[in-house]
Amino acid sequence: MNTKRFVSELKSLEFKNTFNPYSDCCELYDYKDAPQKRRALLIKLLLAAQQREVDAIWVGRDLGYRGGRRTGLALTDDVNFTNHLNRWSVESTKITKGIPVPERTASVIWNMLDEIDANIFLWNVFPLHPHEENAPFTNRAHNAIERKVGEEILEMLVNLIKPKRLIAVGNDAEQAARKFSSLYDVIKVRHPSYGGQSIFVNQIGKVYDLLK
Repeated sequence: MNTKRFVSELKSLEFKNTFNPYSDCCELYDYKDAPQKRRALLIKLLLAAQQREVDAIWVGRDLGYRGGRRTGLALTDDVNFTNHLNRWSVESTKITKGIPVPERTASVIWNMLDEIDANIFLWNVFPLHPHEENAPFTNRAHNAIERKVGEEILEMLVNLIKPKRLIAVGNDAEQAARKFSSLYDVIKVRHPSYGGQSIFVNQIGKVYDLLK
């Protein structure tokens, strides 16, 4: 498995009631070449990660409609898009139209990442945006079939960039990440949504020795 084949695998994924940012183009918010840009950007990020010592992959659940659906980057919204690129010294032109759209989870994640110097790669158990039927700008949890494919993709990613450890953000992520526990340290932290922000901040603070 090489980087281009990995991204090609992502591009080919199709599920009912999902948006694949690496092959689909949102008529409302994307520029026409958005899928190509998201694929090219992911290739750059993967290549950069393979050239560095990656402390961890932070694993979330799914891409959200205000975040990864637009950027193609896990746990990253428009507001933190450039910040994400800068961490890996890569470049990309604008992908979506209009003013930057914030996502609450991404905001919390990046508030913590701004305090951490380590190389951290962001991903999700299911790497696409799952939504409710006939409601593309909603979020739903991935189903069992989607999860199985997502775990296969996650295994490919782990083999590509070989992080020191996996940090599972939430219960769904932990379930997937534990499958790698014989090879990698797996740490679970609370997902920052649904009232979990302060717990997440405290737990990440302990993991990265940020608490003074």
